[in-house]
Amino acid sequence: MSKIITSAIIGLEGALVEVESDIANGLPGFAIVGLPDASIKESKERVRSAIKNSGFKFPPSKTTINLAPADIKKEGPLYDLPIAVSILVSNGVLPEPKEEIMFLGELALDGNLRKVNGVISCALLAKEKGIKKIILPQENAEEAAIVPGIEAYGADSLRQVVAHLRGEKEILPAEEHVFNFDYESESYDYDFAYVKGQEQAKYALEVAAAGGHNVLLLGPPGSGKSMLAHALPSILPKITFKESLEVSKIYSVCGYLSGTRPIVMRRPFRSPHHTASAVSLIGGGSNPRPGEISLAHRGVLFMDELPEFGRAVLESLRQPLEDGIVTVSRIAGISQFPARFILLAAQNPCPCGYYGDNMHPCKCSPAQILKYSKKVSGPLLDRIDLHVEVPAVPIEELEKRVEGESSKTVRQRVEKCRKIQEERFQNENIFTNSEMNSRQILEHCVLDNEANQKLKDVCNFYSLSARSYYRLLKVSRTIADLEGVENIDKSHVARAAQFRMKNN
Repeated sequence: MSKIITSAIIGLEGALVEVESDIANGLPGFAIVGLPDASIKESKERVRSAIKNSGFKFPPSKTTINLAPADIKKEGPLYDLPIAVSILVSNGVLPEPKEEIMFLGELALDGNLRKVNGVISCALLAKEKGIKKIILPQENAEEAAIVPGIEAYGADSLRQVVAHLRGEKEILPAEEHVFNFDYESESYDYDFAYVKGQEQAKYALEVAAAGGHNVLLLGPPGSGKSMLAHALPSILPKITFKESLEVSKIYSVCGYLSGTRPIVMRRPFRSPHHTASAVSLIGGGSNPRPGEISLAHRGVLFMDELPEFGRAVLESLRQPLEDGIVTVSRIAGISQFPARFILLAAQNPCPCGYYGDNMHPCKCSPAQILKYSKKVSGPLLDRIDLHVEVPAVPIEELEKRVEGESSKTVRQRVEKCRKIQEERFQNENIFTNSEMNSRQILEHCVLDNEANQKLKDVCNFYSLSARSYYRLLKVSRTIADLEGVENIDKSHVARAAQFRMKNN
């Protein structure tokens, strides 16, 4: 018998698995037990061929592989390498490892190793359990090496792994990279400098980027809503290593990381089509997987043509927008995925798009306009902090050849504001003003008498809910931070109130 350590992926988290191999007398056979899925059952043929084609003898007797604990569902091809190593140890080809080593990897029929998903989750688990070494495919080596304290040994084939474990030819661990999250070396396709007019909308996006607030852009076709949305990533603050590790963990499980860039170095920008299903947006499946809102974690989720999304899809956003996390319950188990993102939505005011536009007459009937506006529910709109009107841009404005303020300049103000929030919340488990709870709002959103009276007047005039009241305070706090002011005054509340949805 032999025992080899590997890992299962449950949602986004790793779970320690022991691969036990037993070679006994009896008729030749190969069985894998321990709640494996179809891909693991198929690994029998991959492992058998890989061992033979690597020049080693597959045991001509009864071979039983147990993946313990047996109550955890195992899926994916990452168990190929640990199963093969376990068999070779039991067969006397390899010595029993003297220290705890985690093995991960898919085997080709010729014995070569192929890339697998979820390596960052496995590496974080190894660090938590005190396992310092991981042997895995060469393509995954740098991905595992981003976790501090982990020695990742990347191998090209089973033969190379055997040579390393025998001490014949050592595999050098991947270097621990110091990643430089430098935005200046990379350009963006969209920049605030090239957005003509729309100063109010650009200011609203600056506030959103600074405080992590949700935004709704409302305007006629061609007014620049999509261009503004695609320019938002260019003013977002640089992603920190801690945030990058959170996001990279999600992308690793989904298989979206590459060997050349094993870590997410920019804040995500996801833009699902309006035909997307609720499962693709929220996450799910028989074995729950992250959806678009988790792939947008610490970044932006852009939903263009918001009313065209299905009602069920939109309503599924309500809980994640409030909690910053989504819980997916299935028969196979319950998984939690992080979903702390900026929701950036855009929509037309009516089906034809020109309701309220002075340049084009609206062709919609009042009933059509009412039906269109009701496609997005009040509770969802209540969770959007900034409601911004984006009017059509006059031709005279488009003719101007003078560039506006660049994204680089705006981003400097945003990063300065984020630095203030970082110091404010250094003892809290949050990053931005939008994440504050009631206690934190009471502590950090201090208003003078005039500001407090203004806030009461706004709430009474627009009949704002308690949720809107607190979101108004959070936006006011961000506006004050952008100005470098400690206390919120009347002008900050007034500007925040401009971005709340008005009662028609």
